[in-house]
Amino acid sequence: MRLGSPAHRELFCRSLLESHQTYDPATFVWPELDGETLTFLRSIPFWQEALAMEKRAGVMAQAFAAEISDPLVREAVGLQAQEEMRHYHLLAGLVQKYDIPVNLDPEFTIPSNLHQAFVDFGFSECLDSFFAFGFFRIAQRSGFFPEALFTLFDPIIHEEARHIVFFVNWLAYQQVQKGWGFSPYRAVNTLWNYGKALSHLVGSFQGADTAGSGFTAAGALVFAPDLTLRSFLSTCLAENTHRMQFFNPELLQPRLLPQISQTLLRMLQWFPPKPAQVSPA
Repeated sequence: MRLGSPAHRELFCRSLLESHQTYDPATFVWPELDGETLTFLRSIPFWQEALAMEKRAGVMAQAFAAEISDPLVREAVGLQAQEEMRHYHLLAGLVQKYDIPVNLDPEFTIPSNLHQAFVDFGFSECLDSFFAFGFFRIAQRSGFFPEALFTLFDPIIHEEARHIVFFVNWLAYQQVQKGWGFSPYRAVNTLWNYGKALSHLVGSFQGADTAGSGFTAAGALVFAPDLTLRSFLSTCLAENTHRMQFFNPELLQPRLLPQISQTLLRMLQWFPPKPAQVSPA
């Protein structure tokens, strides 16, 4: 299938539209948590940023959809906007249920350049989702929370995978339509945009205010204090492979972080793991 063709447009739009799941966060039955689990849940640092990011994404994507002339693409972006707002309502339900202190109505000014805002958000989401896939599995294995909580949040993780696959295909389609189909040019443009998203991600590790990606990365040690880089990257890669297997193989998929992670894992093979420290008796 040729990138930028009507068949490509039909495939990536229909893939998003036809895989939409119907559910209402207002009907969720949240599990009861004991005092220790509640304390841990409230200590996780990224609830405010996660809530704000989902609301910003929903409002921005809905405004951007209204500007799109192509009816099929407009419908797909509008659906993503609805799903982002549904994520916001799900998170709002969680923080209200468990009395997590956050601002439920964060301020947000709609950007003047909605196309660029959607592009910036898409690249950030590609980075954040890669880490979110891994952290979701790490947190699930840790046993800190009841399985019912992960069952409620699994649709969000699946929808994030759908969103980033839609985004990278939409972006490639847009670039070809503008005459930017020359692969080296598209590669340079992609790397430049990923560079901007990575700067936000690095800022999150340095304690900077994140306006997009990075909130899952910032909470890594909260979920698994003894997590090593090797096990972290391996889990993210395995979960990314798991999430991506459900998409049509003719669709593009985000590749940068998986490729970087594979390279780092090969490099880490040359460095033996540190021996565990034994406490004195």
